[in-house]
Amino acid sequence: MRDRCQPDLCGQITIEPAPARETTITTDSVCAVIVTYHPNPEMIQNMHGVLGQVQGLVVVDNGSSAEELGPLRLASAAPGFELIENEQNLGIAEALNQGVRWAKRRGYLWVILLDQDSKITTGLVATMFATWRSHPERHKLVSVHPRYVDPESGEEAMVRRASDGGPVTSMTSGALMPVWIFDKIGWFDSDFFIDEVDHEYCYRIRAAGYIIADSQTAILLHRVGNPERFSFLGFTCRPTNHSATRRYYMSRNRIVLYRRYFRIFPRFVLHSMHMAFVETVKCFVADRDRLHKFRNFLLGSWDGLTGRMGKREGI
Repeated sequence: MRDRCQPDLCGQITIEPAPARETTITTDSVCAVIVTYHPNPEMIQNMHGVLGQVQGLVVVDNGSSAEELGPLRLASAAPGFELIENEQNLGIAEALNQGVRWAKRRGYLWVILLDQDSKITTGLVATMFATWRSHPERHKLVSVHPRYVDPESGEEAMVRRASDGGPVTSMTSGALMPVWIFDKIGWFDSDFFIDEVDHEYCYRIRAAGYIIADSQTAILLHRVGNPERFSFLGFTCRPTNHSATRRYYMSRNRIVLYRRYFRIFPRFVLHSMHMAFVETVKCFVADRDRLHKFRNFLLGSWDGLTGRMGKREGI
């Protein structure tokens, strides 16, 4: 059975009005969900910082080696820390779903989703709850996000805003969400595997009549890709240097995303297409391993047009 408001690959989506609903905040209501993939030991310290701001923590690992999992297994002995080990990489979407389901089964009312490379700052969770409490339409607010700041450059991620004042879409990392929203509009789309998982869910939230907001005083230290400054003939840019594998999923999933939501959010999608074009040009001008990335860009574009989804081998 399909979840309500779950889109298909042909661009169809069923929209149902969002009911007025509010989630009570209790002292044992928040569980952090962190997805790991070949984690480094330094992230363990950050995880303990996360655990200090929430009531539960579940880490979902996507096929890391026994050596890489060693520090996580030791850390999971701490109270409130659960480790789920996947034997292979199931993708970011499915791992997030596993973590949210675990939190939901144990009665948590809220989840905060985090990447392994993100670092929360002092009081981040409490600050985002304050944003939720003070929002004039908090009965429709189902995803609260922090401000995203690069820990090295200090640059802040650009935000395109909707008419309600909130971001049109935002990253999954740092998202504070009530667990009931997953019953209403479905789970993260595992067919995307990685990339655009967050943007697809944000569009789905908005298509169902709910809203997204960001907290101006909550800061998440988060770095997108491996940006390096590039200069040529007076032209300067900071390409993300995403891997060739990521280039495949980015190009494929963007096409699928645009096909699904163009008729519902044409202005938002056209702006996203423009930004994606600019980012792709930067890649082909300044990134390393450009030939491999261009090949994967073409392959991903073809698969997006033909509807081939899920994990792609040999890229």
